[in-house]
Amino acid sequence: MNVALMIGRKGSQGLPGKNLKEVLGRPLMNYPWMAARNSSVECVYLSTDDEAIATNGKHLGMRLIERPPELATNEALAEDAFRHGFQSICKDLKREPKYVVLLFCNGVTITPGIIDEGLQFLDQHEDYDSAITVSRYNMWSPARAKRIVDDVVVPFYGEEVLREVTCDRGSQGDVFYADCSAFVVRPRCFDYDTHGVQPFRWFGRRAYPLKQWGGLDLDEHWQIPMARYWLEQHGFSEATTPYETDQ
Repeated sequence: MNVALMIGRKGSQGLPGKNLKEVLGRPLMNYPWMAARNSSVECVYLSTDDEAIATNGKHLGMRLIERPPELATNEALAEDAFRHGFQSICKDLKREPKYVVLLFCNGVTITPGIIDEGLQFLDQHEDYDSAITVSRYNMWSPARAKRIVDDVVVPFYGEEVLREVTCDRGSQGDVFYADCSAFVVRPRCFDYDTHGVQPFRWFGRRAYPLKQWGGLDLDEHWQIPMARYWLEQHGFSEATTPYETDQ
């Protein structure tokens, strides 16, 4: 059985109330739910501490998982919320699911096709732990990353990283970022101590890239127009969606 696990908590500092903030007339959390529901996923779970998020999730037909208070603070890690959710799913199903599609309520840039690509790839490649969405952002190359030390701008990385790089943003080759739209993982990925690698230990050690463009999870006000553009380019408007149902 393939399931999806979406997480979203009440508190948000960068974009308060982001998970229910409307874009094109729908709460943000509706978009990853629609993608999961129109994929090969058989059941969508929602882990939250927020009554309003839970109410909307229940209206959409999601199965609710109560997120413990200690996993709903600003300091709490997503990896712990994901593992708690996975354990709750196993208890509910009385067995482990085959795959789990991990989603964020504020991760709107995801389609059913990308989810199914990940599921199909893992079916065919047992040596991979997961399949994760990535977007190419050459303008944000690590070679351009800086620190500020004593009011001086210095390279974030050492000279060994920068030796072959110029100010031409293409000189370092394509730069892909895990865009936090979706992660298709095997149950073994939740054994972080054995399989995990920082900073996103739920990837496992061998992740397949599900390439897309413009992927992001919304945490700042300035990202809202970006998400709206992405959705419009993928067939969404205030009146319609690319799907036959789930308006």
